[in-house]
Amino acid sequence: MTPVYAIQYAIRVLETVDRHGRDVTAAQLAREIDVPAGQLSQLLAMLQHEGYLHASADGAYVLGDSAILLGSGTRQQALTDKIRTVLTRLRDEVGAAVYFSRYDEGEVRIVDYADGPAAPKVNEWVDFRYAAHASAVGKCLLTQLDADGRREHVSRHKVARLTSKTITNEDVLLNTLDSQPPTVPTLDLQEYAVGTVCAAVPVTVGSTVGCLAVSMPLDRAHRLKKAADTLNKRSAPVLLSLAI
Repeated sequence: MTPVYAIQYAIRVLETVDRHGRDVTAAQLAREIDVPAGQLSQLLAMLQHEGYLHASADGAYVLGDSAILLGSGTRQQALTDKIRTVLTRLRDEVGAAVYFSRYDEGEVRIVDYADGPAAPKVNEWVDFRYAAHASAVGKCLLTQLDADGRREHVSRHKVARLTSKTITNEDVLLNTLDSQPPTVPTLDLQEYAVGTVCAAVPVTVGSTVGCLAVSMPLDRAHRLKKAADTLNKRSAPVLLSLAI
């Protein structure tokens, strides 16, 4: 099950539990939302792990603290805390700095990141707002726009050479973005900064254009694909937080 489909089912699970307002069994959920038992068990495990559901002693479910907080007046703080928790967990799992970014009002914005002594973040020597053409984050966000949106962005931000690997031809860049498969991580192999490689995967819900990304020193490049695959598999909690 892809992260997007998993979130669609997860939201239906939470809505069903919320509608009942009391303990709901897995059997009831399976009947009401028509999810195969194997997939439902995975969803329930994820929702419990992330705090969206709580299982009582007899195995029935009620809404957990995360779902309640995200649905309350303190949603923004709850969302910030949830994303920070997910990023920290991912940093520890992949052993590299991890970022959550959004495309807001025509600009690339790093919303939050998790780094550490053994997982250094990339040196932002050029503002990411002006380096979308060279960074994995920026390219991943731009691929989620339509052709007009991408062209409009490039018209406002010069496609400048940051390293010898940077694409500086606008037509080549736009063609590259247009041909990027949505299920394949977007890469930055020393296009933004010499000695650093990055990968990003889309995190899109409704009108929100976002991505999760990972960066690491060049000598760890052999770990980049596995790290990107992990981000893709673990994007469900971020998607779910944005969707609620």
